[in-house]
Amino acid sequence: MSTQHVTLQRYRPEFQSGVLALILPIQTEEFAINITAAQQPDLCDIENFYQQGCGDFWLALVDNQVVGCIALKDIGNQQAALRKMFVAAEWRGKAFGVASALLNTLLTSARDRKVTDIFLGTTATFVAAHRFYEKNGFREITTSQLPARFPLMAVDSKFYQLSV
Repeated sequence: MSTQHVTLQRYRPEFQSGVLALILPIQTEEFAINITAAQQPDLCDIENFYQQGCGDFWLALVDNQVVGCIALKDIGNQQAALRKMFVAAEWRGKAFGVASALLNTLLTSARDRKVTDIFLGTTATFVAAHRFYEKNGFREITTSQLPARFPLMAVDSKFYQLSV
């Protein structure tokens, strides 16, 4: 794996099946979250759901295979939601820097697009993700502190905010 190079790019439709192949096994097998692709219609229409307004969707690729992704959903009022941040198990960790590269790409784009606050929801089981977000300046908030237009997911129980 050390000779393989990770590249980042904006989502394109030809990578939709790769996004599903990355996300679904992490959700259902690794973390035993009872969720299907059908319950995530955003993944079947990434361009219209995420790549609008100040939103976007980025991929981490190795040899044209999706090994990571991250999304920014425009929720209005110069605010956005960080969604769908996933990295394949074999590409996680500081040694590869995939998660950091994806987050930095999202934050740079958010600043360029004049986003003032980014919110995210995650599950209680994603403990490594909690540490990652906190290390990168996100602070935990309550559900009542979320903007009205924040897209709540039934599986999310922990929420964060970052002022950009």
